[in-house]
Amino acid sequence: MTFIQVIDCRTHQADKLDRLMDNWVRATQGKRTATHSIVGRDRSDSAHVVEIVEFPSYEEAVRNSRLPETDRIFREVLEVCDEAPTFTDLDVSRDEQLNTGVARTFVEEVINRRNYDVADALCTPDYREHDPALSSYGLGLARAKEENREVLEAFRPTITVESMIAEGDLVCARLTYTGRHVGPFKGMAPTDREVEGTGHVTFRCENGRIAEGWWNWDDLGLLRQIGAVGL
Repeated sequence: MTFIQVIDCRTHQADKLDRLMDNWVRATQGKRTATHSIVGRDRSDSAHVVEIVEFPSYEEAVRNSRLPETDRIFREVLEVCDEAPTFTDLDVSRDEQLNTGVARTFVEEVINRRNYDVADALCTPDYREHDPALSSYGLGLARAKEENREVLEAFRPTITVESMIAEGDLVCARLTYTGRHVGPFKGMAPTDREVEGTGHVTFRCENGRIAEGWWNWDDLGLLRQIGAVGL
């Protein structure tokens, strides 16, 4: 279970505190178990600083705290704080990267179920699609739907999201697909051959909708599977 530690402190030497955090990151390279750290300052009280540190589990947090480097830096942190920091230990009971939901819905509804018009609700009106396999690297939503429809109807693919990560307004997914060549594709008659492949997509989101998408597929592998190019 993911574990979060919230470190609450007061300091009038925030710059020194930042440098100590940098020192700790360098000193624990290859040893630390912390996976994510966020430091924030209170907008109404600049001396109030909060650090939120994420670990894979409570046990990993304990391992991290026992590192000699962690103990040394913490003693130096105490010297720049106005008072001893307080700690809040949290077992994460819910963790949602909200933009991943719209990304998964796009894959399931628009691609796997081929409900193409659902894209109108999931994407912003000025959505731009970047895919080297399409006619232009920066298509608007209407044109992207039209060109992708040909591919989806030709192969009727089922896409599986193998992994997905989100940072800020970006969502990146690693994809695999299986399908069958059942419709015309770029002037080539259906071969009824089974196909499979891999791909990646990165979405940029705005206000809970997809504003931009960058797609990359193993197009050469697909063409080889349907006999359009030699091995």
